[in-house]
Amino acid sequence: MTETHVFADEHLPGGGHLSFVLKRGQLVRFTDLEGGANVSLMLFNANEKSERLNLPDTLKCQHTAKLTAGHCLYSDMGRVLAAITHDTCGWSDSLGGVLNAQEVTEKYGQGRYQERRNAFLRNGSDNLLVEMGKWDLHLADLTMPLNLFSRVDVDAHGGLHFASGNAKAGDYIELYAPMDTLFVVTALQHPLDPDAGYAPKPVQLRFAHADEAVAEHCRTSRPENVRGFINTQRLFA
Repeated sequence: MTETHVFADEHLPGGGHLSFVLKRGQLVRFTDLEGGANVSLMLFNANEKSERLNLPDTLKCQHTAKLTAGHCLYSDMGRVLAAITHDTCGWSDSLGGVLNAQEVTEKYGQGRYQERRNAFLRNGSDNLLVEMGKWDLHLADLTMPLNLFSRVDVDAHGGLHFASGNAKAGDYIELYAPMDTLFVVTALQHPLDPDAGYAPKPVQLRFAHADEAVAEHCRTSRPENVRGFINTQRLFA
């Protein structure tokens, strides 16, 4: 990321949520400030929000169960909503989803706003829905998010195992937008994180203008991605 192309910075506190449109030709860098962060991310076509991130297709067409630098994030229309241009921690989880209010209470105990005010225990489902509502999106539009910075391993019997310490302080993930993409994010602990204490970590977001060449290694990493970028570019032909 070239500093002269940076046009905004934003701090997302642990437990916080945010939504924004990353326009075609822009880049966002998520940085783990303390280590152990998790950012749950949903993506939509900003101009036609019925088109949204499809993780099964994203994994299937790239023959992978982990997402990292060089991979693309596909919509259900076969277009590239974002490309992962850099990733210093090497793995983002596509399996774990987010917790709802009842699951947070079961895991961390009672933490209602009535007693704790702004220190109440937040949950991923409600945080995402709050941001989605700002864009006229509702419960029926809530789909599986991608969990940036988190790694989940699958054993021979299909069991899921959270890898503690996957992200260190200073690790970052950059996403480039080849189309106008709506991002909906929340910074909460991964559902499989074994830590019994509620302690979501903060992240920094840095926004920059970028040449499409920054995603060339993503476009050419697989023949499927070449086609995905062609499908995306046709929107602007």
